[in-house]
Amino acid sequence: MRVVALSSFPTQAAATRFRVEQFVEPLCARGIEIEIRPFLNSEQFERMYRSGSLIGKVASVAGSVVGRLRDLVRIREYDLLFVQREAMFFGPPFFEWLYRKLGRLPMVVDLDDATYVSYISPTYGRLGSFFKFFGKTDDLIRKSCLVVCGNRFIAEHVESKRVRSVVIPTVADTDLFTPSEITREIPVIGWIGTHSTFPSIKFLFPVLERLAQKHRFKLKLVGTGRKQLALNSIEVENLSWSLEREAEDFRSLDIGLYPIVTSASANEDWLKGKSGFKAVQYLAVGIPFVMSPVGVCSEIGVKGETHFNAESPEDWYNALDLLLSDPSLRKRMGKAARDHSLENYTVGKWSAVLADVLFSVVEGSYARPK
Repeated sequence: MRVVALSSFPTQAAATRFRVEQFVEPLCARGIEIEIRPFLNSEQFERMYRSGSLIGKVASVAGSVVGRLRDLVRIREYDLLFVQREAMFFGPPFFEWLYRKLGRLPMVVDLDDATYVSYISPTYGRLGSFFKFFGKTDDLIRKSCLVVCGNRFIAEHVESKRVRSVVIPTVADTDLFTPSEITREIPVIGWIGTHSTFPSIKFLFPVLERLAQKHRFKLKLVGTGRKQLALNSIEVENLSWSLEREAEDFRSLDIGLYPIVTSASANEDWLKGKSGFKAVQYLAVGIPFVMSPVGVCSEIGVKGETHFNAESPEDWYNALDLLLSDPSLRKRMGKAARDHSLENYTVGKWSAVLADVLFSVVEGSYARPK
């Protein structure tokens, strides 16, 4: 079976990398050949989120539109259209409709986030939000044979549209994301995110400064989008995000942080649809962590065994105080986290589920929309 997979972004985007790319080889072993066609290439993706000429960015995107049209020449060679979120990060679902109609292909949509919830773009503001066409996701859902959902909250939304869904969590390759063998004298507390989620970790800064009055630790922050960060009495390592360094950054931590707070670009409905992937990555590298029990995060891991949940600043302080005070507790929880990951969040387990889903759609087990 041959599948053409459309995504807006290249492998640098976590959704493309973990929802599609890491399944290519396991699915190939099961008789499914996937060809990924991102709208933006790596250079365009990096340029899109840097300051610079808007005209140059628009011209670059125009070339990607031409590329989408060029791919139509081969569309009849495929058996299935797989869309990771959307074929193009702006505008209506034109290419999804065109590929599906001209190729006469059944379509499966993959949603790892609640992209049907509107928000204000942290990079381009209200103008960016206008061009997002937030109603597009619901249109795609209604035209899909089935929607692969990152969690049950997204699945409930899909089912409300009377479309079949299957939940496949976003998982980390446990052969790549592995525990560290290094024992550090000074524990490292860390967070790995993006500029758009920086408000969440900033929320914890007063708690961390209070902890520093009692404990000595290092704070590692990756992907904040800020060139300089300084906290009282805390040694801060502030790094830009790197694909090559991704697994090692997670492995370099002793305690993970996963705060989730609302912001202009992330309201409650949006946050409820998040995949909780940071928690899955912490589990994979075998470190204890503290997280906000929002949406699916309240269902990941085993509270008190693999991690602690925290809602108030006092909850955060108490959980981190306990972990910083007890290296043996960190070790026990880290082992429990890794064991939980190997049991519940492996590429092998979920690639088998995805393969069954894709074969079922092509073989006609799910009705094809008109």
